[in-house]
This record gives sequence, structure tokens and C-alpha cells, in this order.
Amino acid sequence: MARKISDGRKVAFYSGTILMGIGFLLFLSSFFFIFSNFGDHSNFGSNAKSFGFSAVGGFILLIAGGIVRGIGARGLAGSGAVLDPERAREEIEPFSRMAGGMAKDFLEEADVDLSGIGGKSEKVVMIKCQACEKLNEEDSKFCQECGAEI
Repeated sequence: MARKISDGRKVAFYSGTILMGIGFLLFLSSFFFIFSNFGDHSNFGSNAKSFGFSAVGGFILLIAGGIVRGIGARGLAGSGAVLDPERAREEIEPFSRMAGGMAKDFLEEADVDLSGIGGKSEKVVMIKCQACEKLNEEDSKFCQECGAEI
């Protein structure tokens, strides 16, 4: 199993993030220019084309950056670009391990006992009291709730 992410995937991830940032800024800049020229209709035709190109170009860069970033994060097989389940498991293993570690940390912080998970668990037999219907342990002679004989 791969324990580290390759340098190529890191480059793809950060390149995709940069592309998304540029696309986001380009997309937002078109709206900034539209609002800064609000009410000035003198060069509306030529400005509208440039605003439209920057908005569409920014949106395309956002999508392309997201795809490149996803492939960098999960690899070709892990992102679904290549259909190879075994390779996909290897490529997303660092993230699966990380998510499992975070879940374990959360459960430990919440004082949840993890000793029974993954190990053998004992079957517990409970006996219902005929008088009050409280569940009692198997070896109880009297009800823990009402004291009636079981």
C-alpha cells in the first residue's frame, strides 16, 4: 500500500488549486467591472463582450482546476478517470487512513470505548420483570427496579 502521495500528484493538486483561484478571481472581476460601470452605457457593446469572456473563461478555469485538483488528490484511478478498483484503493489509501484516524480521535475525545469494536463481543441475556417490565441481568433473583422476585 502506498503510504505517501507522489510528487506528481502534489504538483497536480496545487496546480489545480491555483487554476481554481485564478478562475474564481477572473469570474468575480467581471462582476466588479460591470458594477463599476453601472449606469455608463457609452461603450456597452465592447465592454459586454470582454465581461462575458472573463466570466466564461473564469468559470472554465474553475471547472478545469477542480478536475486537475481532484486527480491530484485522489490519483487517476481514485478519481475515476481510470477504471481500476485495486489501483484506486492504493491511491486513496492515505485519505482513507486519515479519515479513519480522525474518526478514532473523535471517538476517543468523546470517551467512547473502542475495545469491543473489531474484537469478540459477548452476548448479553436480559430477563424482563413480569411486574414492571424492566430488563434485568440474567443472574438476577430480584428486579433491579421494583424488587419483585424474577
